[in-house]
Amino acid sequence: MTLLLILSCSSTFAQELNCKVLVMTDQIQGVEPKVFKTLQQAMGDFVNTRKWGSDNFETKERIECVFTLILNKQIDGIEGGYQGKLNIQANRPIFNSNYSSTMVNYIDNDVTIKYIEYQALDFNDTRIAGNDPLEANLTATLAYYCYLITGLDYDSYSLKGGSEFYAKAQNIVNNAPEHKLITGWKPGENQRNRYWLIDQTLNSRFSEMRTVFYNYHRLGLDVMTTDEESARNTINAIFPVLERINSENPSSQLMRFFFYAKADEIQNYLAKTAMADKQKFVPMLTILDVMNAGKYLALLK
Repeated sequence: MTLLLILSCSSTFAQELNCKVLVMTDQIQGVEPKVFKTLQQAMGDFVNTRKWGSDNFETKERIECVFTLILNKQIDGIEGGYQGKLNIQANRPIFNSNYSSTMVNYIDNDVTIKYIEYQALDFNDTRIAGNDPLEANLTATLAYYCYLITGLDYDSYSLKGGSEFYAKAQNIVNNAPEHKLITGWKPGENQRNRYWLIDQTLNSRFSEMRTVFYNYHRLGLDVMTTDEESARNTINAIFPVLERINSENPSSQLMRFFFYAKADEIQNYLAKTAMADKQKFVPMLTILDVMNAGKYLALLK
């Protein structure tokens, strides 16, 4: 999506997402492989042919993403029942460059589905749980991440522009299918699931994270080729803000989600800065992103 789309709707009619869908089933035995090929096609059609918002996108503006569903266990006693995980990746082009910035690089480990070959993938925002919770959980999960990705894309072009999509994702959480085998939607299950990710995205305690996201992309990366000094000043200014957010909300799901996508990019960005900047920002980053602390510390050598 381009800035022009944010400022005024175009007269084209394409959907928002251009998503490559993969279904991997290496650990599943005794099921006809064609079933999973059909599932892969159905998921791709579901994600790519549905309009997730009201704006019209040109084909070249569609959000590039990849959904990889990895099924690793059949559910005993439930025909077509499987458990696994979903890997979600999404990118955003940077103005005046051939570079795409990673916006999402996340693995959801709590995916439980039911799929019979040629089963229709139905979804309705007003009837999310459907008739069969295990069937509905597949489309609810896919729709949740479609809304989340689209919201992030809008946020990156317009300050807090993705609120509509985050609200739809939260509506899915609030009305999610319920079954003893379904997890990922409730706050009491753990601190790193779909509930907490959207809750923190919309929570006023984390409102500055959305400003950071906009500044980083639209006022930072997007102007790097035309005004590098301004871009670097903007990006440098986000690190103290992230430090403050983290001190007030330590080890949050939202902060981890941000760095899952941005760690390598930020490391590459700092590699091109002066040593004084590295010495200033690396200590912050080793606390903000403990999992990648070694990458940042290597910049000081």
